[in-house]
Amino acid sequence: MESLKKYSEWLNSDIFDEDTKKELKQIESDEKEIEDRFYKDLEFGTGGLRGVMGAGTNRMNIYTVRKATQGLANYIKSNNYQKNGVAIAYDSRNNSSKFSEEVALCLNANGIVTYRFESLRPTPELSYAVKELKCIAGVVITASHNPPEYNGYKVYWEDGGQIVLPHDKNIINEVNKIKDFNEIKTISKKEAIDRGLYKEIGKNIDDKYIATIKKLILNPEIVKEMAKEIKIVYTPLHGTGNVLVQRILHEIGFENLYVVPEQEKPDGNFPTVSYPNPEDKNAFNLALKLAEKVNADIVLATDPDADRLGVYVKDVEKNTYQALTGNMSGLLIAEYRLSQMKEKGILPNNGALVKTIVSSNMANKMVEEYGIKLVEVLTGFKYIGEQIKLFEQSNTYQYLFGYEESYGCLIGTYARDKDAVSAVMAICEAATFYKNQGKTLWEQMVSIYEKYGYYKEGLASVTLQGIEGIKKIKSIMENLRKNPIQQVNKIKVQALRDYEKQEKINFKDEKIEKLFLPKSNVLYYELEDNAWFCIRPSGTEPKIKIYMGVVGTSIIDSENKLEKIKNELLKIIK
Repeated sequence: MESLKKYSEWLNSDIFDEDTKKELKQIESDEKEIEDRFYKDLEFGTGGLRGVMGAGTNRMNIYTVRKATQGLANYIKSNNYQKNGVAIAYDSRNNSSKFSEEVALCLNANGIVTYRFESLRPTPELSYAVKELKCIAGVVITASHNPPEYNGYKVYWEDGGQIVLPHDKNIINEVNKIKDFNEIKTISKKEAIDRGLYKEIGKNIDDKYIATIKKLILNPEIVKEMAKEIKIVYTPLHGTGNVLVQRILHEIGFENLYVVPEQEKPDGNFPTVSYPNPEDKNAFNLALKLAEKVNADIVLATDPDADRLGVYVKDVEKNTYQALTGNMSGLLIAEYRLSQMKEKGILPNNGALVKTIVSSNMANKMVEEYGIKLVEVLTGFKYIGEQIKLFEQSNTYQYLFGYEESYGCLIGTYARDKDAVSAVMAICEAATFYKNQGKTLWEQMVSIYEKYGYYKEGLASVTLQGIEGIKKIKSIMENLRKNPIQQVNKIKVQALRDYEKQEKINFKDEKIEKLFLPKSNVLYYELEDNAWFCIRPSGTEPKIKIYMGVVGTSIIDSENKLEKIKNELLKIIK
């Protein structure tokens, strides 16, 4: 068995340290565990690596991190980019600091200068730093909102965005060429420093990053006037957001900020939550208790690398807190910023809003209202960041806002990834503006529904672990292509977009249209009554994701419609 052969090589090779071998010896009688750790190499995908930490080729460890970095270094050197340098950041997860140093020292051993943050930082600040320092690339060690046993490795390119074509495929090819760990270079930290290759960054980038974000405030005078009237509860969920979120809110005038004490300090074990994800309502348990105690207007949570923002807002009428989905908070910020730009006469004629295909279609109505362009991209914020670059290169549209359903948005072009730090600032600014008008954020959300329609979106997942799970996911997607779903909850499918085949089939007349987004294993179903659903395998977890959206006549009606579609789809997929 190939897995046992690789296992034996790791146990007997001089390359691997004694701690690694000790961990592997503990599983010597567990063939299933050995197979899971060694049946494949941890895949370097279009964004980088993500996986469970531990010893083995299918795990995140210093050896798989070095291998990925050597592939990146080979690509950088093959294009003679090594003088530009690489920025490096890491989050609060276990081993993140260690992995990030390994990245730096491998790059240094290849003659590439690195700029490593001296302590943990949000992912969006890494995106900013790549641009600010004019680096050729950036690496951040994070597994975002995944459970504690995970870690990851994300690569950015010189525009500050995550790698896209052709760089992603080219880097993948370089990583896959490495067949022997002896090919991988590294040096000591002392040697790297002595050679002027290892450099630390920190406060100077923080200051510039915060100053740049603050320039995006649209109503500083109202914020200054009303900030003292707003009570905010915030939790960084043991992650990287704490220092910079507190800093920016205090600097723009918010005084009543309450940080959840049990979750304030960075901790890679995430002891107070089973899943450090602001999309998970359970992650808000402690924050909501504090919110009730202090009578907060708004409750905020950022994920471990502070690129996602979860929000609860006070419903004064019901004396409770309402959860905002990523679509809701994104659209709330978008409506505020677009309406204020229009009122101030600074809304450009060539403005554009960018969203992913699985995000709320309310945006279609919103861009009509403000006379701007809507651009849709595949799932993943890197495609939103790519549009900023394309707009600038072609001198066509001016980026105004981008969002995705998975709790991420970006209000400016200073970075090319979703940013929870600036999103916190933006939604708190909106809270002051509407409070100045005598409205809460929840009342404004209801006003948006009344203006555009009662759009409601949801997400369901089917988790399928291990080798058998991978086979099952593949089988499900193949079967859906062979036997397309015709209706859900008695609502007929009108069209199917197959992004793998890059074609759209209209079932009414059997016409086939060409799709121009990149190939991706995604099936998007357009239904009657402006409903839709989309099915795709997760790129970071062993699951199939099912996205869906409806439009109702009220909040309750849309919730009921969505629930019926979700339940039927789960029966079909399982």
